[in-house]
Amino acid sequence: MATSFNQLPETGFLRIWHIVGNKKTNIPALIPISRTSFLNGVKSGKYPKPVKLGERTTAWKVEDIRNLIMSINQA
Repeated sequence: MATSFNQLPETGFLRIWHIVGNKKTNIPALIPISRTSFLNGVKSGKYPKPVKLGERTTAWKVEDIRNLIMSINQA
């Protein structure tokens, strides 16, 4: 899976560990915040809402995460 903004595909989906990282599996974070902080931001509307891909599968659109990263970098 992609590890930096430039390596992200144009379209597709990202699971939460691809966004906030996972130290156990050495996946670096695209957005350096905790999983809980990210999910609280989703709940409050600060971060994009996920898409349910299945009963137990939730992901975020790559386009939404790209836009989020660009807006964070511009702030």
